[in-house]
Amino acid sequence: MKNCNRLTAITGILIVLAFAAKWLFKSETAESGLLLAASLIGGFPIAASAWQALKVKVISIDLLVTLAILGAFVIQEFEESAIVAFLFLFGAYLEQKTLAKTRSAIKELVEMVPETALRQTADGDFEEVDLDDLDEGDILLVKTGGKIPVDGEVVFGFGTANEASITGESMPLGKKPGDPVYAGTILENGTIRIKAEKVGDETTFGKIIELVEEAQDSKSQAERLIDRFSKYYTPVVLLLAIIVGLISQDLELAVTILVLGCPGALVIGVPVSNVAGIGNGAKQGILFKGSEVITKFSKVDTIMFDKTGTLTYGDPRVSQVKKYGQGQLAEQLLVSVEKESAHPLAKAITGYYEDLEAKEVEASQVLQGGGIVAQVAGQQVLVGNRYLLDQYHVPVTKEMEKDLEELASAGNSLVLVAVNGRLELALGLKDEIRAGVKEDLAALKKLGVKNLLLLSGDNQKTVDLVAEELGLTEAYGQLLPEDKAEFVKKRQAAGEIVAFVGDGINDSPSLARADIGIAMGSGTDVAIETSNVVLMNGSFDRIPRALALAKATRRNMIENITIALAVVAVLLVSVLASSWMNMAIGMFVHEGSILVVILNAMRLLAYRSKLQKSRKLIENNFSQAAGPYTKGIESIQ
Repeated sequence: MKNCNRLTAITGILIVLAFAAKWLFKSETAESGLLLAASLIGGFPIAASAWQALKVKVISIDLLVTLAILGAFVIQEFEESAIVAFLFLFGAYLEQKTLAKTRSAIKELVEMVPETALRQTADGDFEEVDLDDLDEGDILLVKTGGKIPVDGEVVFGFGTANEASITGESMPLGKKPGDPVYAGTILENGTIRIKAEKVGDETTFGKIIELVEEAQDSKSQAERLIDRFSKYYTPVVLLLAIIVGLISQDLELAVTILVLGCPGALVIGVPVSNVAGIGNGAKQGILFKGSEVITKFSKVDTIMFDKTGTLTYGDPRVSQVKKYGQGQLAEQLLVSVEKESAHPLAKAITGYYEDLEAKEVEASQVLQGGGIVAQVAGQQVLVGNRYLLDQYHVPVTKEMEKDLEELASAGNSLVLVAVNGRLELALGLKDEIRAGVKEDLAALKKLGVKNLLLLSGDNQKTVDLVAEELGLTEAYGQLLPEDKAEFVKKRQAAGEIVAFVGDGINDSPSLARADIGIAMGSGTDVAIETSNVVLMNGSFDRIPRALALAKATRRNMIENITIALAVVAVLLVSVLASSWMNMAIGMFVHEGSILVVILNAMRLLAYRSKLQKSRKLIENNFSQAAGPYTKGIESIQ
């Protein structure tokens, strides 16, 4: 590449010298010699590239330009051949530079990871070691302004971390012992010690980089179509030039058609749009798994949502408890079972009963979509929903039915506890709807999404209340994971393009089945593997942002295709129907069109949706208002 850039510079200098020889020294011999040298030097790398393509039976754009340069040689138009060679090489140089710019997201991400870390030694001191030498379990020291080198957990100290590289969220987060930290994030103030849990490529950050690189290197259907188009288009242009040359007996006209027919802007326009769109998304914590995902996502007309952790915070609280029979014993058995679970409802229940001592769980089994069946202190304990009770034929009296009805009507999620075949407890838990969700759903409608569906395993009344509050078009409760996947399949069969939004774990069948699976959360392994789009920050507003960016990227791609085809059409018509068009002018316009489509694509790097701009304004106002308070906190530290 460096040699090619040098040859481009030499070719340009020789052309300038040739014009100087003609205009200043009136020497046509010197001019011709310099232009001949420029043609040979500039034409060599182009001809070499054409030959390499021919060896694998590909008729490339380089071949058209090589033939055009040779044709200009034959008719002794050395000025044309030199300028064509220079413009083609200079266009390739600009293309590489601007493509590198569109890949800046990857470069910026990679630079976020430090090359070394401070690791604790056996005597308690800290030594600087290479990142490759770190292992899981190492204790690392991170100081103010330092980059966190691994995924891990804070074990000592306090600080504030900027996690924008992971989540796209600009607001810093406080970190204390027990909190997770991620490689590639920055400790803005404070000093902490962390225990390494994932190192190197296994970190969330490493997987993000790998995912974005794969996405930027993948090809969309449009790109594959254009590749096939170019494969046949280039020989057609070559044949057209031969036919025109034979009919008109004008070799210069035939050579000019070869130059002007090059589809360079068409070939580069689509991939550069996709690369820029994916790069922009990565900066915001929105990971598109390939350019094909962007195209399909931009056409989505139906979005289905899970409730807990998606439309709600996933941080419910126990609001009411109904006791029947041995309520106190049942509560202790419930706590014993829930301490074995990582479900958000389990966390809420153990927090509510934090003073109760748990018994040893002898055995437990998860019934998908129902709950948990466990053996605790010789007792059979069922913890789950109504479906679980029905499966085990647990009787429910009219009084109990009335209680359950009241809890559900108040918008509670129900957790039922049966001991040895008898219903002993009914707990009502409430989960707050995420702030701003209603506005975000309205934004999705403005972006062209016609159907917004809520699919939940929760009771129908709770689901209906949430749907009514948020203005969703349809809502379905008491669904098992396979029921949700079946809903997706049914709507796809009706011709709808479906996106499913979930947490990437319980909803993996639906995420995999949907045209576009969108995982909320901080990039768990399951989410990254199952979904097409991963939102590294749990913020719901990333969904309309992602859709707006996908639509903008697709629009940009169509604009570039239109520009490229229009330029080629105008050039070919001009050369056949006018006298002013020549090879040098055509080549200048042709290379200019390549630069135009690249610059047009680069606009995506700075793209922000209207929703994003308004949120940014609010964020800035908040930061200004909180400035004195923040400084006060820093002075205390």
